[in-house]
Amino acid sequence: MRKIIHWVHASIDGHIDGPKGEFDWPIMGEELSAYSEALSRRSDTFLYGRGVWDGMASFWPDAESLSDHPHVLKFAPIWRGTPKIVVSTTLERTEWATVISENVAEQVAELKRRPGKDLLLTGGSGLAGTLTEHGLIDEYHIAVHPVVLGGGRPLFLPREDRLGLRLVESRTCDSNIVITRYDRT
Repeated sequence: MRKIIHWVHASIDGHIDGPKGEFDWPIMGEELSAYSEALSRRSDTFLYGRGVWDGMASFWPDAESLSDHPHVLKFAPIWRGTPKIVVSTTLERTEWATVISENVAEQVAELKRRPGKDLLLTGGSGLAGTLTEHGLIDEYHIAVHPVVLGGGRPLFLPREDRLGLRLVESRTCDSNIVITRYDRT
């Protein structure tokens, strides 16, 4: 069975964006970029919630004209060439992705049962929270950046019960970012 991998950037104080939705603080150095690209190569489908999708769709289709950063130049063709699924109850259709708007857990579970490579859920906490609640995320890859945002969306949504995870790996990238990988227990 395919795995769902959640790949997310977080601040030291556990936020995935700033108090006003800012996402200008993750620094994609050479090692972090390589890690991200390796996760992309493990996957043949990218999953997004609506909020992350809006940011991705506004940048990646024409990314090379907006930035000459090495990560952008390498990842843009990967992003464009990989099938994408957006989970949203308000988005009816989009040029770059298939939209799932109902029975999310059932449809995503069906995606996991299909043959293929893993599915990569990038960023966000809403869709990740829903999929976590249904036991559908297999791996959590969290890049903790050396910044205190003082507010914003939490890395994990509040839960009524505990979530047991097992630390599989931790490493430092680019001398200042700590990546931890946890598997569901």
